[in-house]
Amino acid sequence: MASIAPAHALLIDKLNQVARHLKNTFVGKDDIIDLMCICLVGRENLFLLGPPGTAKSALVRALAQRLQGKTFEYLLTRFTEPNELFGPFDIRRLREGDLVTNTEGMLPEANLVFLDELLNANSAILNSLLMVLNERVFRRGRETRPLPALLMVGASNHLPEDDALQALFDRFLVRVHCDYVAPTALAEVLEAGWNLEAQAAADAPEISAEEILHLQAAIPTVDLRAVRPAYADLISQLRLAGLPVSDRRAVKLQRLLAASALLCQRTEAIPSDMWVLRYIWDTDEQREVLAGIVDAVVRADEAPAQHPRATGTEAPNADTIFQEVAALTAQWDEPTTSPAERTVIKDQLRHLNGRCQWLTNDVQRAYVQAPLDALWQKVLQA
Repeated sequence: MASIAPAHALLIDKLNQVARHLKNTFVGKDDIIDLMCICLVGRENLFLLGPPGTAKSALVRALAQRLQGKTFEYLLTRFTEPNELFGPFDIRRLREGDLVTNTEGMLPEANLVFLDELLNANSAILNSLLMVLNERVFRRGRETRPLPALLMVGASNHLPEDDALQALFDRFLVRVHCDYVAPTALAEVLEAGWNLEAQAAADAPEISAEEILHLQAAIPTVDLRAVRPAYADLISQLRLAGLPVSDRRAVKLQRLLAASALLCQRTEAIPSDMWVLRYIWDTDEQREVLAGIVDAVVRADEAPAQHPRATGTEAPNADTIFQEVAALTAQWDEPTTSPAERTVIKDQLRHLNGRCQWLTNDVQRAYVQAPLDALWQKVLQA
């Protein structure tokens, strides 16, 4: 497996730091945060489904604060007009005979777009939204321009009930439930919410829109050839189970497989990267069936450097990583270790370093990182 470019590795670390910060801030939302990062790198749309008060808006706003770029947020109603999203016509240019939209501060200039109560969209803005979501293009009259949006998030407390809105919903490749936390975690939620009030924004990690663009540009460099036969077979299984996965969605989902690999510091996709397919349901009834089919494929994968979300765990185990680093260190120090074995140790060490970045506890991560860095120094000096 080819090594990931050092510049990309640094950017992935920055994004993972942002993810850890958000996970420490929002209790019980790790799956949503991981999916936001996957969609951000894969440049695909994310839909949040959940009742009011489940932190849907707060999650997106917190990510927006950590993303050094422009953000557009709007609460849609049945009476929302195109001007409210895209901006009014420029009166000065209109007097000169040019039909140009003044998009300053509006959706066409945003790097992150959040459309709350998305399924309240009416026919007046539906066609424009479909083009924006599907093609990342703003078109109005003769005016056409590409959009700088890195991530578009829609939210609602219900699923679409008519065909027109179903087309809008279909433009969101990933769908995830945002529910109330378990009663056992309520005390932790209260403490995290109180701490959030006093938290200094300057202490939080950030990543720029330009850096995300560099990561998005790296998506085509991820090799999917090894996993594509298994992926095609999984899509066939889902279709046979009555889960409609169009050719268009199947093609686009490959970007998310690549994003999962990239965030794990890999240049090749592995079968467990298909964990993202758990979140392509259309109805609540499909969720259990979908998860069962996908999990059977994901759990059969024993390749190293899996995304933590693949196994359903919140984060890798610090003690396990520490023990593996200790074992590799002892093997490296052994005089009889051959050059070929040392090459394998380097690859394993690279994977362990990637897993270490997913540890959400700062103390545990520092505890594991110390011997890991020490072994890296031995490798570099060899």
